Amino acid sequence: MRNKFDRQLDTLNSELIKMGAMCEEAIATSVSAALDGVQKPKGASEEELIERTQAIENEIDRLERSIEGLCMRLLLQQQPVATDLRTISSAPKMISDMERIGDQASDIALLSKYVSDSNIQQKIHIKEMAKAVINMVTESVDSFVKKDLELAQKVMADDDIVDSLFDKVKNELIGLIGENTDCGEVCMDLLMVAKYFERIGDHAVNIAEWVEYSITGRRHGSGGNIL
Repeated sequence: MRNKFDRQLDTLNSELIKMGAMCEEAIATSVSAALDGVQKPKGASEEELIERTQAIENEIDRLERSIEGLCMRLLLQQQPVATDLRTISSAPKMISDMERIGDQASDIALLSKYVSDSNIQQKIHIKEMAKAVINMVTESVDSFVKKDLELAQKVMADDDIVDSLFDKVKNELIGLIGENTDCGEVCMDLLMVAKYFERIGDHAVNIAEWVEYSITGRRHGSGGNIL
């Protein structure tokens, strides 16, 4: 019985890792579509990058349903305790955030139609923000894979960097609109891109917090034990 349970846990871990990797790919692909000067996959057009991001989002949605079903079976059939219970009960929370990351990456890709050719990008810190967010998502997934509490806590701390960059981008865009109202529409679209990056950072923090819980039994900011 335990051997079967261990195999199912291994499957759960593998599926979570796969879903996390797809989130990273979705963000990277959407950034390639939306931001000028970011290296694009060889021969890929903007439209192809948008379609690729949406295809990844669909696969993330499928994985979410599959992992939810696996977690339910593990909880009902195996009745896990202690660390195993924390891992299994944390998984649905993490995949919910991963699914939202996929959605927001797709939203960024769709906005590329309106912002990818704008020279305004060169005047704001949006590429720095994109880089910081991608790093947060990568490290949140790595913290789960490696069961690395210190890395999970670093992701939580790095959210302040992303929030600061969002404020900087917002203020830069407001200033640009003040200088030239004709650029108002593209500035608002770029602000939406930045807002999606900020939200992705929040989801990376949530993932890191659930990693912390799965390791320690405590979740950052929860005020105590959850289970």
